[in-house]
Amino acid sequence: MANLQDQIRQFCSEHSLKLNTNLGQHFLIDQAVLDAIIESGDIQPEDHVVEIGPGIGVLTRELLKRASKVTAIELDDRMIPLLKQYVEDPLKANRYKLTAINENALNAAMPRDTYKVIANIPYHITSPLLRHIYMESTGKPTSATLLIQKEVADRICDKDNTDLLSLSVKLFGTPQKIINVPPEAFLPPPKVDSAVIHIESYAEPLASNDVIDKIMQLAKIAFSQKRKMLSNSFRFPGGLELLSAVDIDKKRRPQTVSVQEWIALAKAAMQ
Repeated sequence: MANLQDQIRQFCSEHSLKLNTNLGQHFLIDQAVLDAIIESGDIQPEDHVVEIGPGIGVLTRELLKRASKVTAIELDDRMIPLLKQYVEDPLKANRYKLTAINENALNAAMPRDTYKVIANIPYHITSPLLRHIYMESTGKPTSATLLIQKEVADRICDKDNTDLLSLSVKLFGTPQKIINVPPEAFLPPPKVDSAVIHIESYAEPLASNDVIDKIMQLAKIAFSQKRKMLSNSFRFPGGLELLSAVDIDKKRRPQTVSVQEWIALAKAAMQ
């Protein structure tokens, strides 16, 4: 039996498929990485999994073997019939397990029932996608296992420093880097290194929606000058007094402010 890389190359050749790298199309061809994604996703037989950017279905096929339902959201309409063909074997037992949607995932309604996100996503939508599933959607995932750019993964999972993206994630769950992934694990190889991360969502976010909105408002101001001290970015009326009220030294830089300190800062600002 052909290995994963040979299978995908042959399938693409048979269908004269040219990938659109402008859409972030890089098919995973490394079985070990695929296995790591599946393992860290901890898929249970009753799970509903949402996959973003399935392409021809390399990951989808494995998800269908394990989950009760898979919703695959794909922007490129060329991929939908190819996806259904590539994953045909695991669908034979139950064709209703797969729902393939031709839509921009950033506009797609997420399920209202319990679901997990497991995906090799186009790297350029990492930030807006995380914002969409955690901040904009009514139903939030119980976990998210994502293959993304390594530099972004390192930022999200950094325990000592925070930026706007990692802050928005850590309000909703605990991120962990699972494995680094080299460019040669993809067809075609991207120009950057990649990594798999797993975000285990909290049962409830660490703060209410209005507090999170205020956190994001303040954090955007602070991180607009992230290399400067908070005393520079918090020069709006009452800003320095706000820092003093929650015992945050104005000489600190925004990346050193913890999630709990951001929550305290936002609550103080709302009083």
